[in-house]
Amino acid sequence: MKSVLTSEDYKEAYRPQYHFSPQDKWMNDPNGLVYHQGIYHLFYQYYPDDIVWGPMHWGHATSTDMLHWTHKPIALFPDKHGYIFSGSAVVDRNNTSGLGTADTPPLVAVFTYHDAEGEKEGRTDFQTQGIAYSLDNGDTWTKHEGNPVIGNEGIKDFRDPKVFWNHIAEQWTMLLVAGDHLQIWNSHDLIRWKKESEFGKEQGAHGGVWECPDLFPLTVEGTDMEKWVLLISINPGAPNGGSGTQYFIGDFDGTTFSSDQKEDRWLDWGTDNYAGVTYNHAPKGDRIFIGWMSNWDYARDTPTERWRSAMTVPRNLSLKQTGKEYSLFNYPLKNFDTLIQKSPRREITLTANESERILSENFNQTAIRFTTTARDFELSFKNKLNEHLRLTMDGDRKMFSLDRTQSGKTDFKEEFGNKVHQMPIESLPDGPYEVMILLDWSSVEVFINQGQYVMTAQLFPSEPYEILEVENTSAKAMDFIDFEISGIKSIW
Repeated sequence: MKSVLTSEDYKEAYRPQYHFSPQDKWMNDPNGLVYHQGIYHLFYQYYPDDIVWGPMHWGHATSTDMLHWTHKPIALFPDKHGYIFSGSAVVDRNNTSGLGTADTPPLVAVFTYHDAEGEKEGRTDFQTQGIAYSLDNGDTWTKHEGNPVIGNEGIKDFRDPKVFWNHIAEQWTMLLVAGDHLQIWNSHDLIRWKKESEFGKEQGAHGGVWECPDLFPLTVEGTDMEKWVLLISINPGAPNGGSGTQYFIGDFDGTTFSSDQKEDRWLDWGTDNYAGVTYNHAPKGDRIFIGWMSNWDYARDTPTERWRSAMTVPRNLSLKQTGKEYSLFNYPLKNFDTLIQKSPRREITLTANESERILSENFNQTAIRFTTTARDFELSFKNKLNEHLRLTMDGDRKMFSLDRTQSGKTDFKEEFGNKVHQMPIESLPDGPYEVMILLDWSSVEVFINQGQYVMTAQLFPSEPYEILEVENTSAKAMDFIDFEISGIKSIW
């Protein structure tokens, strides 16, 4: 990893301007999201020797505001037990592990060991769980001498521990995925663990392997009702192909999670929000989420040269009632607005089948916001090469679509640009709702009705988009209220 950065490092082709990306080389899943002593830690799956996946380490970055990031040295390296796969981190405030002191409670990282040699030999016990601890707020790490702390009795895909303090049982809880379902384990000291229950063999989407679980309580907005939300990433099997993240709403009694949810539900209908998890110990009890902005269908092939992949913008998760059910909303953190260079708002009124063209030097570093009651419209972002991104709301079909099939470079992998991505829009409010679109140099994130419906996708235009066409596709007039196009400051 480079030790010194220059501003030019972040001006190479497709480098995100306000999303986290590694200085160089390969990155995937966010790991160990934890807040301690004023610092947000972002660890991540990292291969320091190439821009394709390889022996996994934990990369590391820190932030004080969840906007600007400082790159840190690699936190965890592979050892005799294997590569360092995904996991989580906690602050052991009461030193239950005995790995710190009362005055210096340890940060404890819990991760999956992946024994590549065991996998090659055809064994099924090649993934185990290990821990490491830090007494200097994440700057240096020591692996536990008793690793692995959880062995494997023969489950091929047995990984991605998410640990949190369980206030119900007054002990630590670990979530582990085991192929096609979730396991829940409890411990008093983060070292000795007992399996308590399982969930999911007969529920949820099962088009691929389950990965990266997370479980947390949320109070339904405007009520005193508390429900528990379970996140499970799955690959393949997402609604628009490849990787995606589903969620379940239910109840947790300290040992067992249950849900009467029948249908599959998705945190994000785009193809590029995977393996996302939330922060432990976030201030004010906020539930802050970050996802890996890529998809295993084509992650190794995207057209970048020195680095590969980025994270989504950090998002706040909330639970709201929509009709007769509860829905998980995800929306950028409030302080993201400090990056937005506000521009004058305007109102756009379009008669039946009318369109308006708006010009800009670069739409690929902007936030577009408006409020509308319309159910039939299309936004098209174009450049001089006639590459274009189309976002379409279809009221009759109750469907929103994202078409990147001709958005720029798409031929590096067939799965990237071979179809239009669809998102059912079934319970928008009857009145006005907000649409926010975040465009960066190589991505788009769409948030409808404050994050009730979300799509995230990578884009690789050969030149920035300079034209925005707003079209009314209905037979009656419609208004876009407080239409705003604003630049977004670079975080680098």
